Amino acid sequence: MSGTERREQLLDVGCALFAARSYDGTSVEEIALRAGVSKPVVYEHFGGKEGLYAVVVDREVQRLLSMITGALSADSPRALLEQATWALLSYVEDFSDGFRILVRESPVGLARSGGFATIISDVARRVEHILAAEFAARGHATELAPLYSQALVGQVALVGQWWLEQEEPPRDVVAAHLVNLAWHGLSRLQTDPTPPATAGSA
Repeated sequence: MSGTERREQLLDVGCALFAARSYDGTSVEEIALRAGVSKPVVYEHFGGKEGLYAVVVDREVQRLLSMITGALSADSPRALLEQATWALLSYVEDFSDGFRILVRESPVGLARSGGFATIISDVARRVEHILAAEFAARGHATELAPLYSQALVGQVALVGQWWLEQEEPPRDVVAAHLVNLAWHGLSRLQTDPTPPATAGSA
């Protein structure tokens, strides 16, 4: 196994253990044992458990941001809402260990930049201008676009946390109902919302 391959293996092992046992509940010995290497190999690549945790978090932050921003390609607010919702739920389901780490509080005494709330706020800021344009077209106050953007993205993120533990309903159903609520509001909810078009590409 090359050095790069070993590093990726240790990241995967660390991610799984941190998600299952938390940072404090995971030891370098356990990481090394699970990876089939000696403890010095872990220290050689990351300097210890703290260094491994920091790199795992950074990798997951970049993965989530890449998935969401890469999905924002539509030119209509409804389609963008569907794409962002589908991308976030895809990350939750496909990289559940990483999601569990990101939503967990940082270990005491361990600084962590780019926590989940920060990531979600960043995603919301990236779609503010789209909402602002829609508000302007409808005669609404554009200065409220950031508030609505944070609310919409935060809604999906919190449901994602709940859904990860429930493990049902299926992703396309969750996405359809989230978009239904966000787009129509409680007063105009559809009884049987259609899943996002992106659901068929999973």
